[in-house]
Amino acid sequence: MAIGPRLDLRHSQQLVMTPQLQQAIKLLALSNLELESYINGELERNPLLEAAGEAPAEPSDAPEIASDDWSVPEPVGSDQLIAAGAGDADAPLDVDHAAETFHHDCASDMPAPGTGGLDGSLSVAGPTVAGAGGGEDSEGFDATLAAELSLHDTLLSQLAGMDDVQQIIARHIIDLIDESGYFTGDLNEIGARLQVPTADVEAVLKIIQTFEPTGVGARSLGECLALQAMEADRYDPAMAMLLSNLDLLARGEMATLRRICGVDAEDLSDMICELRAYNPKPGLAYGGEPPQPIMPDIFVARTVSGGWAVEINAATLPRLLVNRSYYAELSGTGGKAAKSFLSDCLQSANWLIKALDQRQRTIIKVATELVRQQEAFFLHGVQHLKPLNLRAIADAIGMHESTVSRVTSNKYLSCERGLFELKYFFTSAIQASDGGDAVSAESVKTKIRELIDGERGGKILSDDKLVELLNEAGFDIARRTVAKYREGMGIGSSVERRRAAAIQSAAA
Repeated sequence: MAIGPRLDLRHSQQLVMTPQLQQAIKLLALSNLELESYINGELERNPLLEAAGEAPAEPSDAPEIASDDWSVPEPVGSDQLIAAGAGDADAPLDVDHAAETFHHDCASDMPAPGTGGLDGSLSVAGPTVAGAGGGEDSEGFDATLAAELSLHDTLLSQLAGMDDVQQIIARHIIDLIDESGYFTGDLNEIGARLQVPTADVEAVLKIIQTFEPTGVGARSLGECLALQAMEADRYDPAMAMLLSNLDLLARGEMATLRRICGVDAEDLSDMICELRAYNPKPGLAYGGEPPQPIMPDIFVARTVSGGWAVEINAATLPRLLVNRSYYAELSGTGGKAAKSFLSDCLQSANWLIKALDQRQRTIIKVATELVRQQEAFFLHGVQHLKPLNLRAIADAIGMHESTVSRVTSNKYLSCERGLFELKYFFTSAIQASDGGDAVSAESVKTKIRELIDGERGGKILSDDKLVELLNEAGFDIARRTVAKYREGMGIGSSVERRRAAAIQSAAA
């Protein structure tokens, strides 16, 4: 056979991730707040996109899903909306602006700030402040609040009264105080670095330990509590012995503590109550980012007819429009590069709007099926939560399992039972001891917490006893699984709970 070049035709298939497909997948995994930030970036980048400000729809106008009909409702067209309108209920156009109804309809008609109200009562309006009118361009109430000082700034503000050398040492010490308020450095290293005696560094640390908050600058938990006891004038020899033997207190060895401290049971109880009132991490009261509230992505509500209303939270999402008139105005001017840029912007804007619409339809479709399969939870609570996986939802709605995973990531559902992450409804199965239907792991965790919370009179339940009680309740579960669930919920072992109960009874 001769060896030489030749041409061959071959057919093959491959999946190409286009930029549009990558964008749609990215949008599907974003939460509402993340999507809002993404849309704001697109509004700044694309001149053809604009946000249409519309009042959010009333909850009563939400599409209703009957309990026996779990199909996703189609979007209502403009013809149906116009046909459903009540013309006689609309406000007339020929209004009389001289009537009393419009006598105080603007800010200039209202009484001056600080004067009486319309009925002669005291006015609640204060002095006019820029940005306090609550208008569209106002910064909001949070922007008017003063920034909270951090622990570092709070300590630096208390250095007045020290000489220059002491302030230099104090700044080095403050830099080594962690967010909890504890000094984590080495006094010898600071002295060697600044070429000062270690005794001078320790003297400055003693001064810092008198700063607010009380207990800051401590090198251990015992020293932190001792500083607070000194501030409260409760640091006596018995308290000093107790603070030097906190390990015995943690193990619940009350008899040994009474012997070491030289006090009776009543005095030891008072000392423990005093320690409970102290703050073991005083620095955490300063600074730090305020906790951000979780915004739900989906609302689920019970309807009058017995079904469920599932809707997207559109309060944080602006409604996007394509300014085609602006495109038509600019497309006739400029060169080839400008026309190519406008064409790309128009294509990107159209695709983004389609991707957002498809995202909402997909989320509604997944959430509707999720509510249908977990309806017992929404009706009766966590005890009726069923085992569920992503494949069950994907097979029911005809989508891929990865799509359902993206939809349920970083998204929250709000219902009358509270706020839940969508991943919360997907739990593993625990077999029933009587051979009945399997139950979810979340319901087993709830039962374990109920049993532990019901411990009274020092009767602490071991893991073996919990397994026995769970088997009696109908859960076929092993001891290692109970221990895993208990540790996952942050609940200590029976030994740790018994020690805590002993400390609690001693302090009572």
